[in-house]
Amino acid sequence: MSEKLTLETIHTLTARRGRPFRLPGGRAFAAWLILFAMLAPFMWMVIMAFRPAMEAFDLTLWFTPTLDAFRSLWQGNFLHSFGNSLLVSTLSTGLSLIIGVPAAWVLTRWQFPGRRHVALWILVTRMAPPIAFTIPFYLAWRWLGLQDTVIGLAIVYLTFNLAIVIWLMQTFFAAVPPALEEAAWLDGCSIWRTFWTITLPLVAPGLAATAILCFIFSWNDFFYALILTRTQAVTAPVAIVNFLQYEGWEWSKIAASGTLVMLPVVAFTLLVRRYLVHGLTAGGLKD
Repeated sequence: MSEKLTLETIHTLTARRGRPFRLPGGRAFAAWLILFAMLAPFMWMVIMAFRPAMEAFDLTLWFTPTLDAFRSLWQGNFLHSFGNSLLVSTLSTGLSLIIGVPAAWVLTRWQFPGRRHVALWILVTRMAPPIAFTIPFYLAWRWLGLQDTVIGLAIVYLTFNLAIVIWLMQTFFAAVPPALEEAAWLDGCSIWRTFWTITLPLVAPGLAATAILCFIFSWNDFFYALILTRTQAVTAPVAIVNFLQYEGWEWSKIAASGTLVMLPVVAFTLLVRRYLVHGLTAGGLKD
């Protein structure tokens, strides 16, 4: 009975494939309620950013919006830190993809002694706590003159983003039939041309999903930036801490800077959301 029910369910799902599911009224209301609860802290932060500083914790919805908090950020050093975050995240994401995507392809397609051990040790670099690498990085970067530099911080982020790229992209490359690449080689296509013109376009959704994950992990990092920067390469998460002063916490500036910090991630996610959904669900269903 259970097998028959399962097959009927599968046929029903197959027949509905490509069409959106409709939730009953009660469940739809619950879904909207959960979504509102998830977004409420962000909405509160955005509203607080536009409130006058003296009314930061006022719960009334009627107030006169002001841009004073954003003007104070513009006149201070926060935009410099914001630019550092943008530069470091973009640079580390780009380097991670340039190095990690071909490495994932090689680890997926080619057999060589110790291949599984290489993949495992790459993953260990991401699973280890940040403090395990902080002191070696601090001493090495101080000796190399990379301390408090954008390049130095981007290389640090590269180390843990590389593990994400390799492990995620291996899954997407494994889903591409090897026969496509073998056919290209038989037609005289070189290995790297096959990779760039045939394999890589097929894993574009996975590439977009991996890129946004790397960008978000780099953008949100606080620990490495706090230890390895001082003044020149300070990122936005570290700069926000400066608003927590002994004399009092500047909540309006914290809310305004938090709103600005959210914007690149939200914009990047909306830009690649179509690829992100395809990438994160790849492999879940097979034709």
